[in-house]
Amino acid sequence: MSAPTQPVGVADADTDAVDACLEDFFARRISRSHPYGEPYRRLWRSIRDAARGGKRLRPALLLLAYRHAAQVEEGELPRDAVAAAAALELLHTAFVVHDDVIDHDLVRRGRPNVAGQAVVDAIDAGARSSAARDYGTAAAILAGDLLLSAAHTLVAGLDVPADRRRALLELLDECVMRTAAGELVDVWSAVATVPDEADVLAVVTNKTAAYTFGAPLQAGAILAGADHATLTGLRTAGIHLGVAYQLRDDVLGVFGDESTTGKSTIGDLREGKETLLIAHARTDTRWRDVEHLFGRPDLEESEARLLRSVIAHSGALARVEQRIAAELARAHEMLRTLGMPHPLLDTVLTITDPAGGRRR
Repeated sequence: MSAPTQPVGVADADTDAVDACLEDFFARRISRSHPYGEPYRRLWRSIRDAARGGKRLRPALLLLAYRHAAQVEEGELPRDAVAAAAALELLHTAFVVHDDVIDHDLVRRGRPNVAGQAVVDAIDAGARSSAARDYGTAAAILAGDLLLSAAHTLVAGLDVPADRRRALLELLDECVMRTAAGELVDVWSAVATVPDEADVLAVVTNKTAAYTFGAPLQAGAILAGADHATLTGLRTAGIHLGVAYQLRDDVLGVFGDESTTGKSTIGDLREGKETLLIAHARTDTRWRDVEHLFGRPDLEESEARLLRSVIAHSGALARVEQRIAAELARAHEMLRTLGMPHPLLDTVLTITDPAGGRRR
């Protein structure tokens, strides 16, 4: 989906500082790769390109939480806060690269991803198509591994009290554990089970909510030396925000306005993406009449309209909308209880909307 590279309400200087930190990191890694040959240098350049152009959602949330917990409303942020924010973006990029491998995707944001670029490089060098594809897969797996290591290295090098650094490293480890668990269950559901509401929400919580929202908010508070109650509250609020974010994204993936969101409304149906919408729709007897259409790669728009109609009339859309509203209300109440100022609270709620404030 299309989205602004600058989250609404986040200071330009904060995002610029994170971008500068990432560019410096990649420049140093590319320089270090020179003794290991041109293929390795190309891989690091491809990794750098993969990290460019994102929404910087996780760094934004981390820095907002840090400013709140440290009571720093304006001005330049400490170098270590920026480095921690950059580390979370590296972690996110690692998950994206590995996710593309799992999904056998060679393109992201309209251009070759890490695996896709490696395939192009191999074919340009004379490799057969199958061998080039194998090389692309290997390159992407290695790229994700390198990014995971880099994220931990950045955090390990922070010049902060040892207990805060340990807490941040433990948080990164928890992110990797939970995201891997969510990804594996997601793949397992596609091949071995028909996921119900609990299964879908478990994947959403582990694969998206925990590391995309809970972890950045916690990390910012950890850096500022916040107390346990604040950390627990931000974690809980972040998970509620993350669930709402992913459910809204799923709704837009079926019922959104492509001209405003930039997100396809047929792709998820062709993929057979098991969302909460589908889990609820399956409980309606009318689903049996259209189930054969769900997951068809050649699904036509007329058939997609039929699926949307059944999903809506089953009550699934209304139930998911109610769940989104409930998750946002819980997050809002938790953040308000923690004393987050209204302007900052509004900013957090705005930047966690995958449609940038747009609906259907």
